[in-house]
Amino acid sequence: MMNMAEWKETTMNNLPALKAQFPLIEDLIALKETTWLNPRTTTLAEGLPYVGLTEDDVNDAHARLQRFALYLAKAFPETAATHGLIESELVAIPAMQTRLEKEAGAAIPGTLLLKKDSHLPISGSIKARGGIYEVLAHAETLALNAGLLSVDDDYSILLEPRFKDFFSQYSIAVGVNRQPGDVHRHHERASWLQGDSTYVCRRPRVEKSQAAQPRCDRR
Repeated sequence: MMNMAEWKETTMNNLPALKAQFPLIEDLIALKETTWLNPRTTTLAEGLPYVGLTEDDVNDAHARLQRFALYLAKAFPETAATHGLIESELVAIPAMQTRLEKEAGAAIPGTLLLKKDSHLPISGSIKARGGIYEVLAHAETLALNAGLLSVDDDYSILLEPRFKDFFSQYSIAVGVNRQPGDVHRHHERASWLQGDSTYVCRRPRVEKSQAAQPRCDRR
């Protein structure tokens, strides 16, 4: 895997070819307001085999989030309105629709909607879906394997002290690519499971001979 410096050097070396292949890059470099519509969109039936997930995978994830709903509604009150589901609002954006119609020179039928993932509960970003789901799935596996939890239980029991004691044995590190550094999440005494503070540590990329201390910010 390339580090950020290597990636930047490779990109700069390939920039002339990229500009020739994708003229829109010139506008991006010039910081012009730009609209890009993917010309290679396809049907769900054609694209789904490349996703790497099956319908069973989707149903399994859906069932898991349903099991955690009672817990989430109590641990994170901001999810109570959606009964413990991590969901974002769909809103109409008529001004954007008018602008796109003007740019395209054609009417856009129906109502253009925006999915407000920027307002997702718990984390306020798209990470509230995949990232938190991964944590929940891992926690569920640990508790099931330890015989502390059954898939038929009311998962709000995860708020009980015995589960906090159990999860305090573990910490979680999340490596994030495509960024200058790695993001590590350390959940002190499993406070994430109780809806308390989260510590986010950023570790810059360094040579093995160098020592780096993470900077931790309380969230």
